[in-house]
Amino acid sequence: MQPSLPLFSLFFVAMLALDVMLKFWLATRQTRHVSSHRAQVPDEFASRIGLHSHQRAADYTVARVRLGMIERLFDAAVLVGLTLLGGLQALDQLAAHWVSADLPRQLLLITLVALLLGALGLPFTLYRQFRLEARFGFNRMTPGLFLSDLLKGTLVSALLGLPLAAVVLWLMASAGHLWWLWAWAVWAAFNLLILLIFPTVIAPLFNKFTPLADPELADRINRLAQRCGFSINGLFVMDGSRRSAHGNAYFTGFGKSRRIVFFDTLLSKLNGDEIEAVLAHELGHFKHRHIIKRIVISLGGALAVFALLGWLGQQVWFYTGLGVLPQLAARNDAMALILFFLVLPVFTFPFTPLGSWFSRKDEFQADRYAAEQSRADYLVSALVKLYDDNAATLTPDPVHSAFYDSHPPAAIRIRHLVAQ
Repeated sequence: MQPSLPLFSLFFVAMLALDVMLKFWLATRQTRHVSSHRAQVPDEFASRIGLHSHQRAADYTVARVRLGMIERLFDAAVLVGLTLLGGLQALDQLAAHWVSADLPRQLLLITLVALLLGALGLPFTLYRQFRLEARFGFNRMTPGLFLSDLLKGTLVSALLGLPLAAVVLWLMASAGHLWWLWAWAVWAAFNLLILLIFPTVIAPLFNKFTPLADPELADRINRLAQRCGFSINGLFVMDGSRRSAHGNAYFTGFGKSRRIVFFDTLLSKLNGDEIEAVLAHELGHFKHRHIIKRIVISLGGALAVFALLGWLGQQVWFYTGLGVLPQLAARNDAMALILFFLVLPVFTFPFTPLGSWFSRKDEFQADRYAAEQSRADYLVSALVKLYDDNAATLTPDPVHSAFYDSHPPAAIRIRHLVAQ
């Protein structure tokens, strides 16, 4: 007679099944709702967006959601294979066969899992970039550039991630029962360091940044920043068109490294009034300290996560319930990290709407600030162009949007702006 699954195994399977079914239900709602409104442009946009563009956005949304459904089912199968079906156990034994020293063995296990997950996800990335994005006219990336990005991304991840993992593993072995507190402190410092060096060290490895060449626009932006009390260290244009036709702009960095970055594709689509309104919105996030609040919330959540990991790592049922037999003659810290961060999204997904709600609240607040510093109709004009050019659906399913969307639906957002 085969032994029955442990209680935690059953709980994990139930939560994974709930995760998959909930995501499929939301995806089905989204595809049906978008498809059912495909034939007519919403009244709020009828004079600004043509039927062809509206239908293109609907088809793009449906295609992305359907690919996401397939990918989620595949990811669930991979997760079961790695856990309950013994995949991680086999990789752990393989790492132990190749390397006997404890810390190198555990780092090798983390590397093997990362490489395996990256390889399994690569076909979806390739299909999304070179088939789906190309089908709707967004892809501008060549296979050579994709390979270059992949190699550089892997190298940067290894150079940054492996030392961090080594420090965390050393703390787990040496810092006693409160190792998780010290590990959280290291993790927090590491992430703040990345935020600091990303604009000047990491981002230029992948993109070319040139100073904004339009003196009139630069003067306008600098005056806006001064009005808003925002000090910047430069205005830059990024060669986003090498990879995609999507447009964007963002603030990055802290202190003296803060800069405003425009995608070159964005500058080609918006006029000066619209660019100023978009930046006023982003400055609204700065003025209301949204970024700082999100960092604080993120660090607080990470502290709770590390505390939970500190407890679970000592529970034998945590390993056996997920298909792993802990090694008795060696440490299992890397396995604890891998298991925890593999299954954590399954248990936290139902809380996604809460984060989305807070994010949309911040977006409304930033919109109001933009209307005060610029003009609401300029921001509306910019948003409509961006919705159109990026093929963002104007008719998302309300439940799907409430669950996932960090920004308010287009019609609701513009309705709020018009009422300013």
